[in-house]
Amino acid sequence: MSELSPPPIVIFDLDGTLIDTAPDLIQTLNAILETESIPALAFETARPMIGGGVRPLLEQALAEQGKHPGEAAMDRLFESYIRRYQDHIADYSRPYPGLEGALDRLDADGFTLAVCTNKYEALSLRLLDALGLTSRFAAICGQDTFPMKKPDPETLRLTIARAGGDIARAVMVGDSETDVNVARAAGIPVIGVDFGYTRTPMSDLRPDRLISHFDALPAAVSELLRIPGRA
Repeated sequence: MSELSPPPIVIFDLDGTLIDTAPDLIQTLNAILETESIPALAFETARPMIGGGVRPLLEQALAEQGKHPGEAAMDRLFESYIRRYQDHIADYSRPYPGLEGALDRLDADGFTLAVCTNKYEALSLRLLDALGLTSRFAAICGQDTFPMKKPDPETLRLTIARAGGDIARAVMVGDSETDVNVARAAGIPVIGVDFGYTRTPMSDLRPDRLISHFDALPAAVSELLRIPGRA
C-alpha cells in the first residue's frame, strides 16, 4: 500500500450493530407511553421496531396499541422522547461482546473505522462518549449530518469521504435491511450481524458475510477485501 493511498475502511451501523441500545430505547418508549396513559410494550414486542429511528419507533408502538395520533401530537411525543432519552442514553446500553477486541484488531491492521447511522449525530456522539468509544472512529455520521440518510448511498459515500477512507476498499457492517441496501447501492460489500433488531432475519437478506460474534469480524473483513495476512 502506498503511503499516499487512503486506508481501507470499515463503516458500522450503531444501534443493534455496535451497541445493544434496546434496553434504554425501550425503557424510554414505555416511559413516554405511560405519560399518555398507554400500556407499556413488552421488550420482545418493541425490540424489532428499533431499526428505523425514534419517530418510526413511536409510530409503530402507538399503532400496536391501536393509537394513530396526528402530526402535531407525534411532534410533541418525539420531542419528549428525545429529551428523556438523552438523559438515559447509556443507563443499560453496552457494546456487543467482542466489539472492542475486534476494533483493536482492525485498528492494528491499519483500517480506518467510521459510523454511519440513522440515529441523530448528537445522540450518537453522546452515546459513544458515555461508553468511551468516540475516539475509535474517524467519522460519526447520523441521519442529520448530511441532507440525506440511509439507505441513500450518498450518505455512505460522504461518511467514507469524511473519515478519509477509500470507497474502493470499504466494507459496511450492519444489522438491518437498511444497512444491506445502502451498501449494495453504494457498491461496497456488507457484513451482516445476526444479533441486531431487524424484523427480517439477516440470513434472509443475504449479506456478503454473516457473523454471530465480533470475534469473526476481522477475518470476514479481510476475506471481502482480499487483504493477505490480515485474517
